Amino acid sequence: MTEQERMKAGYMWLDDAENMAMQARAREVLARFNALPAEANRERMEMNPEMFGACGKNVWIVPPLKFTIGKHISIGEGCYFNQGATFIDDWKIEIGDHCLFGPNVTLCTTGHPISPKHRGDGMYSFPIRLGSNVWLGANVVILPGVTIGDNSVIGAGSIVTKDIPANVVAFGAPCHVYREITERDDEYYFRDYRFDAQPERTGDGPVLDFMDE
Repeated sequence: MTEQERMKAGYMWLDDAENMAMQARAREVLARFNALPAEANRERMEMNPEMFGACGKNVWIVPPLKFTIGKHISIGEGCYFNQGATFIDDWKIEIGDHCLFGPNVTLCTTGHPISPKHRGDGMYSFPIRLGSNVWLGANVVILPGVTIGDNSVIGAGSIVTKDIPANVVAFGAPCHVYREITERDDEYYFRDYRFDAQPERTGDGPVLDFMDE
């Protein structure tokens, strides 16, 4: 088996020429993406198909962005990634539709053995999967093999070591489920602030015409 075949089968693996070539390509693409001027929103969005294995429409990424391979990442439609998103995507990262990332979120598919005797033997990689409508707060870290279900919210600063089900609020280090998302959340947007108590909006709102192309 090649090192990439070992990795994809869930065995320990080592960097090889194939992996290093993919990383070199990723660094070149990222250098161009992160060097674009602040106002070059359209140009950044046009680079999404080049950077990722799959990417839906209206995916907004605030630089700087970091990833290991890029092509192992698939992203659904309408996602937003705040600045500092980091993907250690030696293996698959799957992100559903309409996901939100706060600043400095890290998804890491790769780890090393705990035993110091074996730590130099290589590494392991397992896929990370996010359902649709997942919101990750600032500085969240998701570790190898984790799945997060649809609609769930992960609080800022959490370290997610195990699967999180759908339709819950979870936080902590290690991350744990705090409560389910309920009908009350349809009435209140923050603490005791109700949606129906907001003043009406005036004007046309932000101009984001290129998001709908």
